[in-house]
Amino acid sequence: MEKIRTTVRIAGREYTIASYDSEAHVNRVATWVDRKMNELAAATKLPAGQLAVLTAVNATDDMMKSRDEIRRLQAEIDDLRDRLEKRDGNE
Repeated sequence: MEKIRTTVRIAGREYTIASYDSEAHVNRVATWVDRKMNELAAATKLPAGQLAVLTAVNATDDMMKSRDEIRRLQAEIDDLRDRLEKRDGNE
């Protein structure tokens, strides 16, 4: 599979991103990053470099919380499956 090169605009600058993901996916990610950077810029007035770091920290925080929630939900599913199997075995 060949990488797809997609040009996106984030915080007023163009970047060419090479990815195995679709152009639509890369544009979706870039749009999210651009929106988050613009929101932070309006709220904080930080320079671009600091905005980029703060955006990365916030995105990583969201990702880690999502992974924790996925693990919690998977454990809940496993527990429910075990309980159903035990119940079905007793009938």
